[in-house]
Amino acid sequence: MSSHEHYYVPAQSKWPIIATLGMLVSVFGVGTWFNDLSANRADSNGPLIFFVGGLILAYMLFGWFGNVIKESRSGLYSPQMDRSFRWGMSWFIFSEVMFFAAFFGALFYVRTWAGPWLGGEGDKGVANMLWEGFEYSWPLLQNPDSKLFPPPSGVIDPWHLPLLNTILLVSSSVTITLAHHALKKNKRGPLKAWLAATILLGAAFLFFQVEEYIEAYTELGLTLGSGIYGATFFMLTGFHGAHVTMGALILTVMLVRIMRGHFDSEKHFGFEAASWYWHFVDVVWLGLFIFVYVL
Repeated sequence: MSSHEHYYVPAQSKWPIIATLGMLVSVFGVGTWFNDLSANRADSNGPLIFFVGGLILAYMLFGWFGNVIKESRSGLYSPQMDRSFRWGMSWFIFSEVMFFAAFFGALFYVRTWAGPWLGGEGDKGVANMLWEGFEYSWPLLQNPDSKLFPPPSGVIDPWHLPLLNTILLVSSSVTITLAHHALKKNKRGPLKAWLAATILLGAAFLFFQVEEYIEAYTELGLTLGSGIYGATFFMLTGFHGAHVTMGALILTVMLVRIMRGHFDSEKHFGFEAASWYWHFVDVVWLGLFIFVYVL
């Protein structure tokens, strides 16, 4: 076992280079995709390029984390290394907090300042001369330029699918906590059951979110192109859905590792890190439910 004085330094690795390549291809694919959408091109290669970039990133994650697991199982990590992992995960979650804070900030800015200014309110209300007669209200069902950005005919009922999804995610926070307690007591059976229940709750959440998006696009005309309300709605809920997907995949990997006998009651930071991430995703959803759907 490595000691504090002999800090483990991994060998040279190809994974950072592969990660860089995957991110480059993915971002290029997204940019191509969006530009072609703006140009109304139906034969865009953007989705394919983005998919290839995603495969490269998936390959990188599988290989890199596989190496970390092998090193950990081989007893190469010291308590100092464990603290490094904890600090790394803490800073990662903090970066995610700031990521969502930017989008929540955009939402609050539009609702509190920019929207009322366009409607002629406040010291900067002279902007009303751009769209005379425009009256601001939130949710924005009357856009200043309705020809360029057709407004939605309605909004998602918060007390239907969003409320159901809130119940599902809050319940998943309970089940992941019960799984953690079972792991601390080395009760493998309840651990597997509660962790599997958490994954199923996350999958159910994603299913109902897809149903919600179908309703928004087909029945309400609520799309990314329906003005600032549609843009903020889909940016916030869409990125959150992507995080739920990533979290569910991470928990699935944890379940596979547990079924293979990994982790014990004392050493299980991989599981703890996954549970931290899942709780973060749940807290973000509570903010979304309140500020995007209800208020």
